[in-house]
Order: sequence, then C-alpha cells, then structure tokens
Amino acid sequence: MRTLDRLWLAYAVSTYGTWIAFGAFPLIAVQVLHVPTFAVSLLDAVGLAVAAILALPLGAWAGRRRKRPVMIAMDVARFVAVASVPLAYVLRLLSYAQLMVVSVVSGTAGIAFSAASGAYLKHLVRGERLLAANGRFESTSWVATAAGPPLGGALVGLLGPVVTVAADAFSYLLSALGLMRIRGDDVVSPGRRRDGWRFVVEDRVLVRLFLNSVLVSGLIMATVPLLAVLLLGEYHFPAWQYGLAFGLPALGGFVGARLSVRLVKRFGRQRVMIVSGWLRSVFPLGLALSHPGFSGFLTVIAVEALLITAMGVFNPIHATERLERIPAGQAAQILSTWSVIGKLVQATLMVIWGVLATVTGTLTAITISGVLLLATPLLLPRRLS
Repeated sequence: MRTLDRLWLAYAVSTYGTWIAFGAFPLIAVQVLHVPTFAVSLLDAVGLAVAAILALPLGAWAGRRRKRPVMIAMDVARFVAVASVPLAYVLRLLSYAQLMVVSVVSGTAGIAFSAASGAYLKHLVRGERLLAANGRFESTSWVATAAGPPLGGALVGLLGPVVTVAADAFSYLLSALGLMRIRGDDVVSPGRRRDGWRFVVEDRVLVRLFLNSVLVSGLIMATVPLLAVLLLGEYHFPAWQYGLAFGLPALGGFVGARLSVRLVKRFGRQRVMIVSGWLRSVFPLGLALSHPGFSGFLTVIAVEALLITAMGVFNPIHATERLERIPAGQAAQILSTWSVIGKLVQATLMVIWGVLATVTGTLTAITISGVLLLATPLLLPRRLS
C-alpha cells in the first residue's frame, strides 16, 4: 500500500468516527446535563478559543519536527481525552467542566494534526496531482458526513450519546495505529522561520482566501449549536432525524468534490472557485424557512444539500491553491496559524450568536448569520495569478 493510501486510510477512519459522534457533545449537554442554550454555545466556543491559543506554540513545535510522529501523538491525545467522557459517565462523574476540558484538548490536538497532515500531504503529492488528492480527501470527508450522523443518530436512539463518543475515541486510536505503519521519508523544517501570519498577509491571493474562509466558516459554525437547540429542543426532532438532516445532504458534498477536478479542467480554477464560493454563501439563508414537522425536516435537508454541494466543489480548490502558495518548509506553521485565527473567530462568533439567540430567538439569530454570509464572496480573489 502506498504512503498516500495509508495516510488517506488513517484520515478516513478518524473522520468516520468524528461524524458518527456528530452532535454528541451538544446532545450530552442538553439531554444528560440539562444545560441552557447559551451554555451549549459556550461549550463549543470556549473549546475553540482555548484550543486555538494553545495551538499557537504547538504549531511552531510541529513545524520543527517530522510530521508523522506529530500526527500520531495528536491522535493518541484525542483518544485519551475523548475516551474519558464515557468512562466518567459510567462512573457517574461526568460534568459540564469535563466536557469543556475534552473540547479544549481534542480541539488543540486537531489543529496540530491538521497542520502536520497538510504539510505531509504537500510533501507527498506535487503538481496537478495535488488537486486530485485534495478532492479524494474531501470526498471521503463528505461520505463520512453522510453516513456518520444517521448511524450516530441511530446509536444515540438505541444506546445514548455517550456510546457515539466512545466510537469517536476508538477511531483516533485506529488512526494512530494506521499512521504507525507508514514507512519512508518525512518532512521537517528545523530552525526559525518567517512568521506565518506575516506571510499570509503579504500574499494578495492568500490574504483574500484567508479572510473569506475565516468569515464563512465562522458564520456557519456559529449557527451549529443553535441548530442543535432549534431542531432538538424547540422543534423536537428525534435524534435520528437530526442526524439524517445533516448526514443525507453530505452526499452532495461527495458529488461536488468528485466534480471539482472535472469542472476546473473545463472552466478553469478561477471561475469555478468564484461561482462555488458565491453559492456556498447564498444557500445558508434558506435555513430561515425551517419550521417544525416533516416539511420543516425536508426544508433543512434541501438547504443543507445545496450548501454542502457548493462546499464540496469549493474546498478542494481552496485547499490546493493554499498549499501551492505556501513554501514547503513553512507549511505546518502557516496552516497552524491559519487554523488558529479561524478557530478564534469561530469561538467569538459562537459566543456572540449564543447571546443573540437568547435576545432575539434561535431562528432569528440563524437568519442574521445567513444575511451576513451574502457579503463574504466579495472577499474572494479576483485573480489567482
């Protein structure tokens, strides 16, 4: 088996585990610990913010070391952290504070893992094959997104949300074991390097891609805990419907990722990026039409399907353009900086939208996010050359 195939397999295992446990922490917070709406938003926000702060020195550390051992260490850290949740639940010791700590540890390790894996992928794949490789990883992500939540929802209905968290923990262990089987050269960048944030700011295309991706992901992620409260708490969707509402549309992401390379070959990278970038910023406003009942359930599925298909096309192009512009020796540091700032923005917006939902109502807060997203495509680079 080739090194790229082993890397992809390890990624696939952990990604499937993560999506099987999709929404498990909000479910545990709502159904087991009975915390209010703002506390659900705060759980994700604090985890993102603290993880981002801790990941700054961790990203610099990862940049100076071989990337495969870093990925293995981060997988092991996530396994230990996430596995503590079902253990504490069985011992009747589970608390909101522990969920916070686990969110921080897994978030920090996730940022470092992503930065190291991005640098490792750039080392393994060059030229035109990079877009195809990114499309392969993106396709896997969306298939996992499609299959994971419905399966996770069924597990929640049968065995409770804690079981899905245990499955997620086990997936990180399998990923670490898979990475240990990889042999061959690695990439390492010893010594002091140029500041990652400065490099991004000084590249005209990168800084626009950065601003667009950070704001789009921030505004979308700010509504994720609110959607959990809206669909589970206010609309009383059963767990399996909640999982299906986000899992089934992910098939559109798989289709989009598979089409991405073909569309770029036919219409050019610039045009496809702009069109798909606009579409992924328009469709979230459709969530304003969500409502209780089966028709509301179908509305959420339709909106999410359109959004995710556009994202499936856009994301591989964005990832490829970013990796091609970043020097190999600085990839881990720059990707870490990119991720850290993005997580901090997400955390800030989650807190703001948690307050906004408390003041205006959950659906109104989600609608405001959709309106603001309409302006984000203006930040996309007009030319990639």
